[in-house]
Order: sequence, then structure tokens, then C-alpha cells
Amino acid sequence: MRGLAIKDVAERTGLATGTIRMWEKRYGVPEPARAGSGYRVYSQEDVELLRRAVSLRARGLSVPAALERARTLSAPTDRPSLYGALAAGDMPIAPQILRKRSLIAISHAIEDETLARAAGPVVFGAFQKVRFFEVERHRYRRLAERADAAVVFADFPAARIVDDGPAEIPIAPDAALGNEWAVIVDAPGYAACMLGWERPRTAEEERGSDLDRRFETIWTLDPAVVRRASLVACQLARSAAPALADQIERTLADRPLAIESPAPGLSALANRMVAYLEA
Repeated sequence: MRGLAIKDVAERTGLATGTIRMWEKRYGVPEPARAGSGYRVYSQEDVELLRRAVSLRARGLSVPAALERARTLSAPTDRPSLYGALAAGDMPIAPQILRKRSLIAISHAIEDETLARAAGPVVFGAFQKVRFFEVERHRYRRLAERADAAVVFADFPAARIVDDGPAEIPIAPDAALGNEWAVIVDAPGYAACMLGWERPRTAEEERGSDLDRRFETIWTLDPAVVRRASLVACQLARSAAPALADQIERTLADRPLAIESPAPGLSALANRMVAYLEA
């Protein structure tokens, strides 16, 4: 197996080999592979992660906070799906099956809270169809006025960067994102996201109300998960608007997570309440 020895990683990051071993043992970062001989083998991705952690430590973050944030910023963002990228990870909350009416309620709650308390948020929304976005355009216009960046995905004919609203990013007809619903807000003091994948409908469901469409849904207030969702959304926007994606990535790289300690308990409690509403 080709890779880097720990002494190579130490030279490239400025960290002592003992520090790298201690972080690996105590915090699980980095996660080297094993060569046939049993020796640890590191990758260039491990080097970049550790360099980012060193930079964050220089800004005053504790070792666990710096490593967690570096790992979040280094998370894979090459999946063609928001929901898929997050559901494939180590999620602190299990997905739920929610009706569209519930997704609308949660989306509006997240958006209202953003307008009430978030300063300079980065906002993403995925709407599947332009006609669904048009119903909510007035909300996203207000969000864009407050945001450092606001982006929406739908089946737009082309990418469009406007001054009086969110950037519009088209979804290809065969893209996985065309089957998803998303609201992501990443602000210094507030983080929330909801990601949904629409389940295939039966013939009977097709004849039912649009508001009863069902989505496999993840939603959370965990700032590390929200940051990962933001980075995935940014990557999905890159092919249509590379300059905008670069701008947002720079903003997120310099932005602290909403809080240092995630709040999975709060998310789980709220999730349970929604489950009761759906029963």
C-alpha cells in the first residue's frame, strides 16, 4: 500500500510524531490505513486535515474542538445528493418519514428563526421544482437580504445570480437532488438543517393530496452536521456557479461553528415531538 509514514506527516504538518500518535489514540484523528506489514500509512488527506487543525489551534481552539472542526471541513462532499451525503455519515439522529405538510412547517420554523436571530447566515434551499420555489420566493428574498450568501436549487433553466434574492442553481433532470427537499442555515450563532428524500409513491398515494407526499427526513440543530451539509451544498453548486462556490467555501472556512458543543439531545427531543405530531 502506497502512502506516507508518520515521519512524513510530521514534516509536512510541523507536528511531532508523538503528538500525532496521541491525537490518533485519544481523539481518533487521523485514521491511518495499515500496510501489509502492519505499519500505519497516512494519506495526503490526513496531512490536510492535520494542517487545518493546526491552523485552528493557532486561533485559540482546544485540541478536540480544532480536530472536530477540521474533520467537518474535510468531510467528503463529492456525492450528488444532499440527503445521501449526510445519511451515509455517522448521523446523531435517525431518519423519520414525514409528510410534506410537516416539512413545510419545519422549513418555515427554521426560516423564521433565521430571520429572528441569525446574523449573516449562509442559507441553502432545495425545492425540486421551480413552481414549489415560487410559493416561497418571498421568504428567500427576505433571507437573502440578511444573508452572507443564499442559494436555492430547483429545475431552473439556467444558473442566475441576482441582487434582490438568492442565487438560482439548476438541477439536472436526472440529478438525485431533484428528488430532495432541503433547508440549511449556517450562521455563527445559529445552525439548523432539514434534508428530505422523497419516497416513491404508490398508485393510491399518487391520487392523494400533494401535502401527504412522504419524505425520509433528517433534521438537526447539530452545528457540525449543519456545516457538513453546507459544504456538500456548496460543492453541488460548483459546476453551475464556481465563483459563488469559492466565495461560500471561504466564508465557511473562516466561520466558527454555531457552538463548540453540539446539541443532539435538543434535536432528538424536537424530533420526538414531531413524531407525535405525525402519529
